[in-house]
Amino acid sequence: MKIALVSPYDFTWPGGVTAHISQLGNQLVVMGHEVKILAPFSPSRLENPGLNFVPLGRSLPIPTGGSIARISLSAWLYRKVRSLLRQERFDVIHLHEPLTPYLPLAVLQCSESVNVGTFHAFHGNTRMYRWSSPLLQRWFKRLDGRIAVSGAALSHVERFFPHDYTIIPNGVDLGFFAADADPVPELRDDKINILFVGRLEKRKGLRYLLDAYGRLKWDFPNTRLIIVGPGNPDRYCYRILAERSLQDVVFAGAVDYAMLPRYYRTADIFCSPATGKESFGIVLLEAMAAGKPIVASDIEGYSSVVSHEEQGVLVPPRDGEALAEGLARLIRSRRLRQRMGAKGRDTVNAYGWKTVALRVVDFYRDTIERTNGSKSAGTRKTPAP
Repeated sequence: MKIALVSPYDFTWPGGVTAHISQLGNQLVVMGHEVKILAPFSPSRLENPGLNFVPLGRSLPIPTGGSIARISLSAWLYRKVRSLLRQERFDVIHLHEPLTPYLPLAVLQCSESVNVGTFHAFHGNTRMYRWSSPLLQRWFKRLDGRIAVSGAALSHVERFFPHDYTIIPNGVDLGFFAADADPVPELRDDKINILFVGRLEKRKGLRYLLDAYGRLKWDFPNTRLIIVGPGNPDRYCYRILAERSLQDVVFAGAVDYAMLPRYYRTADIFCSPATGKESFGIVLLEAMAAGKPIVASDIEGYSSVVSHEEQGVLVPPRDGEALAEGLARLIRSRRLRQRMGAKGRDTVNAYGWKTVALRVVDFYRDTIERTNGSKSAGTRKTPAP
């Protein structure tokens, strides 16, 4: 099949949706399909884009959902998109966050292909969809198939856009994260390493992890906290660091993707204290693939991936004391760490990209068959001019 994967988000910046698209695209190519990725971009960050990447529109940073979404609002995209789609004649156009302005909407408006949409987001509230859903219905109706990555994502979208959805989860590169990578040498000694991976945004909950670590450090001086991810700590994080004079906190910053397995290999415990608005938790899959036990917030997007007392420990969000207690249990017991890490490795096999991509391709074929049947019956929507 000839497939277009469409991202509303700048493909030159790291993020969960763009990582999903990139890895899905790679697996589809391995399976023998022809793939192009359509996405906004930042010219200053565009290096070696590859033959399958089509940059469409420069991005602007827009605050949303406790994060920053880098999307394109270029009105001139419509004409360029229409020309591209007529030239390429894709069998399937797979739009990720298909109702996010502006690129997915332009693609949907111009598309004469079979359109599949994957909904990733879970914002915890429905304010945005509440006011925008009447405006977006015309584009939503142009979707022939609809996927949600989790129950949380499904509940977020179906309230205002009711329809049939299929849940197909995010995937993880099992071989990449399970590889026998070399630990980071300067961080591999007799200390117990607690690892955080994520953007340093408020909703990722770093302040609560620092609070928990501050409570732990006195009783467990032989611990270290490693923080991997782009961004800068907020003022609450700096205050905790200063007031408690925390030692052995390592800010690694944004590391190259190829380095991530080395940080997971270096870790003894993985911790993700996000406060909410997480539809899934790809970092949890990465940690499980690396065989690491997890301490994470008991939020909807995470509890669909990690079961309490199996792959890890789930604690109430925004609770530094509970987070500290969960971490302390794993610090005390090497056997518990090993048991939960092994359970995670068994569980994550169902999320390997080969398995997930096969499900996506099956969904494409079912949608094509159903859509062509509707078209033959005269019920297919009229293509946009």
